[in-house]
Amino acid sequence: MLNLMEKTKHIVLVFVMVMMASVGVRAQQVPIFTNHTNSYAYANPGFAGLSEGINLLGLYRMQWAGFVDSDGNKIAPETFLLTGDMPIRALGGGIEFSLMQDKLGFENNVNVGLGYSYHLDLGGSTLGIGVAGTLLSRSVDFSSLNPLNPSDPLLQGLGEESAMMFDFNVGLFWQIPESFYIGVSVVNVLESMSRALSDQSETSASFTTDRTFYLLAGYPFQFEDLPYLTFVPSVSVMSDIASTQLNASARVIYNNVFSLGVNYRPQESVGLMAGISIKDLTVLYSYDINTMGIGLPGSHEIGLSYCFKLDLDRTPRDYRSVRYL
Repeated sequence: MLNLMEKTKHIVLVFVMVMMASVGVRAQQVPIFTNHTNSYAYANPGFAGLSEGINLLGLYRMQWAGFVDSDGNKIAPETFLLTGDMPIRALGGGIEFSLMQDKLGFENNVNVGLGYSYHLDLGGSTLGIGVAGTLLSRSVDFSSLNPLNPSDPLLQGLGEESAMMFDFNVGLFWQIPESFYIGVSVVNVLESMSRALSDQSETSASFTTDRTFYLLAGYPFQFEDLPYLTFVPSVSVMSDIASTQLNASARVIYNNVFSLGVNYRPQESVGLMAGISIKDLTVLYSYDINTMGIGLPGSHEIGLSYCFKLDLDRTPRDYRSVRYL
C-alpha cells in the first residue's frame, strides 16, 4: 500500500508539472462540486434571481484530504466558493456575484464575477438569459516544483509568477417553478491569455483561462401519497473538450428540513450527501469515496446557505428552492 501511495504521489506530481510546462500554462479544469446544484449561480449566470429571493452560499471542498507529495508538501486541491444572487424587478431580471479560490499544489487561482440575468416570461415558465464578467488572478510558484528535467527550457527563468485576466460567462436557464429545470452555459468564453510569464525565459509560456461548457438539469418530484417527501434527481455535465466530467445525484428531502442523497461521478467517486435546514439557514455536508482504485483518500465538502424569500407581489407560494437545500 505504501509503495502504491508513493507511486500515486509521483504520478500526480508529473501530471501537474507537465500541465505547467505546456506552452499555454492552464489551470486544472474548472472545479466541480459534489453539491453541484448549489453552484449554479457560478456555473450559469442565467440562474441569477430565478428563485425569487436573496440567496447566499458558501462551499468549501477539500479534495483528497491529507494528500501530500514525497517531500511532505500539501498538494491536495482545495476550493472555496461564495455566491449570492437576487431578483431586481426594476431590471427585469436578477443579479449575482461569485468569489472562488482554487488551490492545487503550488498554484493558486482567485476568480471574482458579477453578472446579470434577464428573465423572459414564457407563460408558466421562465427563461433566464445571463452574462457575467469575471476577473481571474492566477499565480504559480515554479521554484517549488521538482521537475524531472531541471534544464527544461520552458521552466528556465521562472520563479513565482502571477497574472490577472478578464473573461466572461454566458448562460440560459429555463425552469418551470416547482418542477423541471435545464440550463446550458459557457464559462470563460474568451479563453483569455496573459502576457509572457518571464522576459528571461526562452519560451512564450503564459497563463490562459479554461473555456468550459455546462449542461445542468433536474426535476423535483413530489410524492402524492407522501407530501412531506420530495425526490430530486439532478445531473451536471461539464466539458472543456479535452475532458468531460459528469455528476449524477439524487436526494430525498423530508418536510423541507432534512435531506439525504448520493452523488455519482463515473470512474472517480461516490458521494454521500446530507443537509439540514433551520428556517432560512441550511447546512450541507458530503463525503466522496474514491473509486479510482489508486489509494487516494476521500474528499470532504461543507456548505452553508441562507435563503430569504422576497415579497414580489406575486401569488403567494409555500416554496423553497430545492437547489439550496
